[in-house]
Amino acid sequence: MSTDPHTTLDRWIADHFDDEVRFLQALVRVPTDTPPGHNAPHADTTAALLEAMGLTVERHAVPEATVRAAGLQSVTNLIVRHRFGPGPTIALNAHGDVVPPGEGWTRDPYGGEIVDGALYGRASAVSKSDFATYTYALRALQALHAAGTPLHGAVELHFTYDEEFGGECGPGWLLAQGLTRPDALIAAGFSHQVVIAHNGCLQLEVTVRGEMAHAAIPDTGTDALQGAVHILGALYALNRDYLGVRSHVEGITHPYLNVGRIEGGTNTNVIPGQVVLKLDRRMIPEEDPAVVEAALRDTIARAAADFAPPRGGRTLDVQVRRLLLARALQPRPGHETLARALQVQAEAVFGEAVPVVGTPLYTDVRLYGEHGIPGVIYGAGPRSVRESNAKRADEHLQLSDLHGATRVVARALAALLATPA
Repeated sequence: MSTDPHTTLDRWIADHFDDEVRFLQALVRVPTDTPPGHNAPHADTTAALLEAMGLTVERHAVPEATVRAAGLQSVTNLIVRHRFGPGPTIALNAHGDVVPPGEGWTRDPYGGEIVDGALYGRASAVSKSDFATYTYALRALQALHAAGTPLHGAVELHFTYDEEFGGECGPGWLLAQGLTRPDALIAAGFSHQVVIAHNGCLQLEVTVRGEMAHAAIPDTGTDALQGAVHILGALYALNRDYLGVRSHVEGITHPYLNVGRIEGGTNTNVIPGQVVLKLDRRMIPEEDPAVVEAALRDTIARAAADFAPPRGGRTLDVQVRRLLLARALQPRPGHETLARALQVQAEAVFGEAVPVVGTPLYTDVRLYGEHGIPGVIYGAGPRSVRESNAKRADEHLQLSDLHGATRVVARALAALLATPA
């Protein structure tokens, strides 16, 4: 055996890379569209593939009532544990659930087709790719240890299925049930940057009720859509104010608000009696979610009160319901060691500077952070979400990024587990 662990790890990964690609193709070929969120079949397939590699897999099915309450159909989370010796436990987390493919694909979204060095398919980049990255990094470490290199501590694989709906049935549930308590975490991310912080997200459902009327006599009702437009104007005006609220975290700019869905009305010849808005408010790490939510509710209430119904018409009735609160990821003590180990190895493998930054996305890492577990984001994903078409048609992953990120994660773990506790 070479005395250089990097050479040993790199060689093992290169020798098994075709198997790693086939593993990822098999994962992409099992749909995990969320919604509807029927993800247990993918977990069963993944577990069987991992067990065929000789890994011991724990299947943790989330109770149906909990899953249904979250808006999903089935969730089975997976944990693989491998202890090399006494020492810290480092968890590697990736999520298998993903938004539906949508329109515009030129390739089968569940085909796992390889074209010009890229693997195409929904979740190929975010984040089934890191099921493969983390599995083969762990297997490379096992080979290194078996060949005589001492390692201290443990590695856990956490493959979960609730990132798209907030993570509470994924890592949140595993942590709340006491099924895992790692000392540190690396989670699915981008192969050309190490992420140490991310935005939070608040989603609200705003129901605006007026009074239906015949379109020929509109003054006999209160147009809920006009009321909703009035409220929308007040909400979108906030984005101008948000431009002046800046984050100190590199890679994160300012808060922003988006209304992503509007539903309402009964027919073209009927004044709408009800309209429902669903809004998404991204919060920078420096913001207090309670303050943000209170301010949004106040803006909505003031706008509704300002809306003038027809003479004698009913005033607007507006109800606000929270759909999601995902807190921002704040850097926690201990993240520096993880970030530095990954950064050093990424620069060595890719031959370019790899920055340590924040991201405007939100992820499941925040759930580990809320339990006091330091975490960073790093994996086989692209330089940017836009580059890979993640959540768009023709999502794809460069196989060179998968190969490189697997080497980086394996090397970084070897360095982190090299010293006795």
